[in-house]
Amino acid sequence: MAGQLSAFGYCLSDNPEEADLWLINTCTVKSPSQSAMETLIAKCKSAKRPLVVAGCVPQGSRDIKELEGVSIVGVQQIDRVVEVVEETLKGHEVRLLHRKRLPTLDLPKVRKNKFIEILPINVGCLGACTYCKTKHARGHLGSYTIDSLVGRVKTVIADGVREIWLSSEDTGAYGRDIGVNLPTLLKAIVTVLPPDGSTMLRVGMTNPPFILEHLEEIAEVLRHPCVYSFLHVPVQSGSDAVLTAMNREYTVGEFRTVVDTLTEHVPGMQIATDIICGFPGETDKDFLETISLVKEYKFPQVHISQFYPRPGTPAARMKKVPSTAVKQRSRELTSVFEAFTPYSGMEGRVERIWITEIATDGIHLVGHTKGYIQVLVVAPDGMLGMSAIVKITSVGRWSVFGEVIETLNCIDQEIASINKTCQDETSACSTTCDACSCSKEADPCACGAQSCEQKTVEEATISRNDMWEDKTTNLIGWLLRKRRNHVKKREESEIVSRHNSNQELVCERRVEWGGIDRALLGGMLVSLITIVALVMHLGARVST
Repeated sequence: MAGQLSAFGYCLSDNPEEADLWLINTCTVKSPSQSAMETLIAKCKSAKRPLVVAGCVPQGSRDIKELEGVSIVGVQQIDRVVEVVEETLKGHEVRLLHRKRLPTLDLPKVRKNKFIEILPINVGCLGACTYCKTKHARGHLGSYTIDSLVGRVKTVIADGVREIWLSSEDTGAYGRDIGVNLPTLLKAIVTVLPPDGSTMLRVGMTNPPFILEHLEEIAEVLRHPCVYSFLHVPVQSGSDAVLTAMNREYTVGEFRTVVDTLTEHVPGMQIATDIICGFPGETDKDFLETISLVKEYKFPQVHISQFYPRPGTPAARMKKVPSTAVKQRSRELTSVFEAFTPYSGMEGRVERIWITEIATDGIHLVGHTKGYIQVLVVAPDGMLGMSAIVKITSVGRWSVFGEVIETLNCIDQEIASINKTCQDETSACSTTCDACSCSKEADPCACGAQSCEQKTVEEATISRNDMWEDKTTNLIGWLLRKRRNHVKKREESEIVSRHNSNQELVCERRVEWGGIDRALLGGMLVSLITIVALVMHLGARVST
């Protein structure tokens, strides 16, 4: 939505007081998020600002009193947000909630992080969890085609994105409505990722039921060097009785199968999970089973939440666990989880990381290992978007700290930049030879019936350095350097020629002087003649 508004000419503001209109995007998963929306709506109305509310709350609860007199945009109408804003600024109330085709993937976008692309692969889900309000808003499963997703991946890689996050209410359900499946999509995507690993893929949250039949194939994808060995698989409870009440459609044993299989087949596999404490009907025994499961696997990441009844869901009508018990269970599970030390064995290890953001302390940069473990390094901001080899120097509870040993992507980027410059400068003669030498001089390319030498990376680096120096030195210095490089290239050409003496001679070295040589000689002659003329003139004046 921000991308479309920016493309239309609107300026995005971080200051609500100076904004001409407020646009609030909402989440309906938990009660606190909806309460935050209600607070913002009240503030906006008090400030007498035009207001548009988007997201899952208006889509799933359009008749709540807070939305009276407010323009709203449904989850499948975000491509019309400019139209809604325009009409709202004119004083009209607009409500677009009708579900239609999926929004196109190539809408203008403003990324919060320019190195990360969040790519939705489908909307909706196939589940019917008794506590879930999102289903009311998002509806049934709707998947994007493989071709459209692969095309989007190619586009964002060209934009310089370094991480692609596949997002969904349930990635495991992908494609079941269009006759394909998640492994097929993942295999298609990894084929277009850069082979140097400069762009990584992160697979989003998946529920156990829909990946059980594809575990071997998913493990194969997660082993790929350009895919993070990380997966978010919510279990929600360690009790089969509670899972049945939630209508989660799997057992604790099936969840174990998912975790055990991926851990066994994917080196360094990291699995995150979710737990809901105090679901209606949860007994002390049920909760102890959850504690036991978490202790057994010692998950590095566990998202713990208390049960919140959402209006209109079956769970909202179930007998609730007393709130004091819910809070106590949440505290107890949090205490168990925070006592884990999942990264204690990493100190001293050497890891490759991908750096994408600045830490909240403003000092460190944030990178992630292949297993998506957060690594904090002290490095210049220029390393954002790069990959590096680091040595882990210390470990913390939530992340580890590292020291950069080697930066990887910068070398590849420099070579790519050099190659692109060469291709641009030699496009006129590229049809006459397979490899044309790309000179920074103004001389014509020496392509023709004969093949010509390829520029080496070392030569290109010298030329690039000279270009930087040219900006701060005078013309004579520039000419001298060009002459020096010209001679150097001829010498290197002779070395290459001697090295390939056992092959047919296909490159004729020109021994005559080029345009720069002639210009240099001419300038020297003109200077000499001028000096002689001045001397003669002064001599004539002295004699008179």
